[in-house]
Formats: sequence, structure tokens, C-alpha cells
Amino acid sequence: MSEKALSLAASLIRNINEVPLEQMRREPHYASQGARLARGTAARRLGASFDIVAPGKRVCPYHLHHAQEEMFVILEGSGTLRVAGELLPIKAGDVIFIPAGPEYPHQILNTSEQPLKYLSISTLEQPEICEYPDSGKFLAQGSLASEARFAVINRHGPNLDYWDGEP
Repeated sequence: MSEKALSLAASLIRNINEVPLEQMRREPHYASQGARLARGTAARRLGASFDIVAPGKRVCPYHLHHAQEEMFVILEGSGTLRVAGELLPIKAGDVIFIPAGPEYPHQILNTSEQPLKYLSISTLEQPEICEYPDSGKFLAQGSLASEARFAVINRHGPNLDYWDGEP
């Protein structure tokens, strides 16, 4: 391939069978391997991840997004989609669409005896607020004009007055 072709391939193509996987473990509920696919690519408004969830485990806490939409493509295995207080069976070939908003808190659980493999695709809307209904936490994050990021994670509690700490 030419130098231009190599450069284009590096910024446009990821192969889920070749990306290095990072281990994530937080016993007793969370255990997975995964890779953030869009990092280092030309993508600016799309995120993508490849995850392999161990039997009986999950990747992340039950949560909802106020800005970002997500799509999950189940590649192998089966499990359960916990969404809006319900448990829905999922299997290889399913494509799951999760709109932003408080109506759709969600979490994927591997309730099977085999690994569960899926792709996550998300819009990268900023700023973003995520809520975690099980723990009462929220995450506020975003990008500033200089590409610097800010992120705050906290629990709901008494609000500060608008003028608190101002001269």
C-alpha cells in the first residue's frame, strides 16, 4: 500500500479481531475485556467499543444518558438487557437502540454460561450528563473549546446557591 493508503487505513479502519483488549474487573459483578475502537481514528462524533463480558458479569453500572444515544450489536452469545426497570432477553444478531433520556436507563448483563460479545456505538454529544439510578450518582462531562475535558461525578444532594463562592 502507498503511504497515503496506510495513513487512511490507520485513521479509518479498526478490526475487532486485532485490537488489543483491556481487562476490566471489579468483583463481584463486573468482569470484561474491551477496546475503545474510535480512539485515534478520524471519527469526531461517533464512539465505538468492542466488549466481551464474562458469564454472569456485566461491563458497567445501570445508567442513562441525557445527550448521547447508543446502539449495541450483539455478535455472539446471549444475555439480558436491563432497561427501564424491565429485563429483556438478548442474543446474537440483536441490534439494540437506546435513545437519550430518563426513560431508558440501561445495562447489559451476561446471564448465560458463555462469553457475550457486542459492539457499542454511541454519539459523542457534549456536554453529557449520565445518571446512575442504583447508586444515586451523576456524571457531568464535556469538552471545552481548547479540547480540554472536564468531568465531575457526584451524588444528588443539596444544591448550592447560584451565588455561592462568588464575590
